[in-house]
Amino acid sequence: MPDTSATTAWNRGGRVITPKWTTANMPSQKGRSVVVTGTRGLGFETALELARAGADVIIAGRSLQGGADAVERIRAEVSSASIRFEQLDLASLDSVKAFADRLRTRQGGLDVLINNAAVMSPPKREETVDGYELQFGTNYLGHFALTLQLLPLLSNRVGARVVSLSSVAARQGAINFDDLQATAKYDAMQTYSQSKLACLMFAFELQRRSEGGRWGVSSIAAHPGISKTDLLLNAPGSSRLSVRGVMRTLLGFMFQPVSQGALPTLFAATSPEAEPGGYYGPNRMSETRGFPSLSKIPLAAQDTKTAARLWAISEQLANVSVPVLESASSRGRLL
Repeated sequence: MPDTSATTAWNRGGRVITPKWTTANMPSQKGRSVVVTGTRGLGFETALELARAGADVIIAGRSLQGGADAVERIRAEVSSASIRFEQLDLASLDSVKAFADRLRTRQGGLDVLINNAAVMSPPKREETVDGYELQFGTNYLGHFALTLQLLPLLSNRVGARVVSLSSVAARQGAINFDDLQATAKYDAMQTYSQSKLACLMFAFELQRRSEGGRWGVSSIAAHPGISKTDLLLNAPGSSRLSVRGVMRTLLGFMFQPVSQGALPTLFAATSPEAEPGGYYGPNRMSETRGFPSLSKIPLAAQDTKTAARLWAISEQLANVSVPVLESASSRGRLL
C-alpha cells in the first residue's frame, strides 16, 4: 500500500480561493523575476500574462526561432514587457546545466520557476540526448535537474515559488521502477502519464524537503485541464484518420482556450491564496475545464516512499544534488 502518512498537509485547503479567479485578480508582479519553460501554448500564455503584470520574464525553449517569435508576439501585445528568450533543451542535461550556469552568473535571485514545457505521446519510443525515454527525460527529469540547479537563485528571494505542471493524465500514471525508461514495453500514453505523475510527486517531495531544510522555497503543482494547445492538437497520432484525431476533431469544442488553461499555473505562481504544497487545476467537468481550484491528488502521488525513491534515482540519472542552501528569510532574521 502507498505510504501517505506525510501527505495530508499538501492539500489542506485552509484558504478560500477566489471564485472564478482570472488574471484580473493577479497581483502586480513588478520587480519579480520569472523563468517559464516552453515558448508555445501554455508557456507562451503564461509568459504573456506575467509580462503584462510587470514581471521580468525569461521564456526558455529549444528553438531559437520559436523563442524569437514568442518574444516578438509578447512585445507586440505588451509594449512595456520585460522579456527575453534563453535557449534551453530539456532533453539535454548539458543544455540544462548551461542554462542554469548562465542564470547564476547573470542574476542574483529568481522569484518563480515554472516547469511547463512537455512532449506528449510520440507513437514510437524516442530518447533524449542522454539516452533516457523522451517523455520521462523531457517532462520530468530535465525539469528536476533544472530546479535543483536553480535552487540557489530561488533561495535568495523571499517567497520564491516553483510551479510544476502535471496533467489529468497523472491519474492513470504509475512509477514503474522495473522499466522506468520504457525499454521493455513502450505505451505512449502510459509513459506520458508516468512522466506527469513524476512531475506531481516531485512537486510534493520538493515542498517536503524545502520545509525540512528551511530553504524558503514554496513548491506548488498545477494542471491545465484539457486545453487547445499545440501539445494536444498537434501531438503524434492527431491525423484526422486516427482514433485520436477523430476524437480531437469531433470533441474539439470541449477543449477550453489556452488562456483559460493557463489560469491554474498563473494562480499557483502569483496568488497569495496558493498554498505551499498545493495542487491546483480547473474546477469543472472532472477538472477538465473551468477556473482555478484545489485539485484532487491521485493516490499514487501521495506515496511518500515512492517519491523519495524517485528523487534519489533522479539525482543519479541527472547527476545533480541539492546544493547547500540558506533561505533569504533566514539571512534576514540573522541580520
